[in-house]
Amino acid sequence: MPRRERRAQLLESALEVFVAHGYHAAAMDDIAERAGVSKPVLYQHFPGKLDLYLALLDTSCDTIIENCRVALASTQDNKHRVEATMAAFYEYVASDTGAFRLVFESDLTSEPAVRGHVDRVTTECAALITDVITEDTGLPKEASHLLAVSLVGMAQVSARFWLTETGGITQRDAAALVAGLAWRGIRGYPLTDEH
Repeated sequence: MPRRERRAQLLESALEVFVAHGYHAAAMDDIAERAGVSKPVLYQHFPGKLDLYLALLDTSCDTIIENCRVALASTQDNKHRVEATMAAFYEYVASDTGAFRLVFESDLTSEPAVRGHVDRVTTECAALITDVITEDTGLPKEASHLLAVSLVGMAQVSARFWLTETGGITQRDAAALVAGLAWRGIRGYPLTDEH
C-alpha cells in the first residue's frame, strides 16, 4: 500500500480507537490491530502515541475551522451567516466519526501541545467571526473578538449538550433554535437595521 494511503488508514483506525477509549486507555497495539498492521509499521508512520493523536487533532481542528470559514463565506446576509455557522458546529459534532471528542472532550488537555491544538479552534473560528462583526458593527476589534468567542462557545457547548442530553430535538431544529438565540443577541449591534 502506498505510504499516503497507509497513513490515512492508520489515522482512521486511530480515530476509532481514541474516540472509543480516550487517549490514556488507547494502546498502540489496539490501533495497529484495528488497522491490520504490525506495530513496527505503525511506528514507521508515527513515532509515538502522542504524535499520532496530534496528527488526528490537526485534521479535526482543520475540519471545524474550514467548516466555519465556508459557513461565513456562504452568504452576505448576517442572519444566514449565524445560521450557517451554527449548523456547521452541529454537523461536526453529529458526525459519525466522533472526531469532535478529540477537539472538545480530550482527556489530554493538560498536555501543552494538545491544549494548543484545541485552543486553535476557538482562536481561529473566533478570528473569522470577529472580522465579520467588526465590519458590520463598527465595534472595536477587542469588543468584536469577545462577542465572537462567546458565539463560538455557544455553538460548541450547545452542540455537545444537544448530542448527549436533548432527546426529541432534531439536529436541524437544535441548530436553528440556538442560531435564533445568537442572532437575536448579535443583531442588536449593527450599524444599520438592514442585517
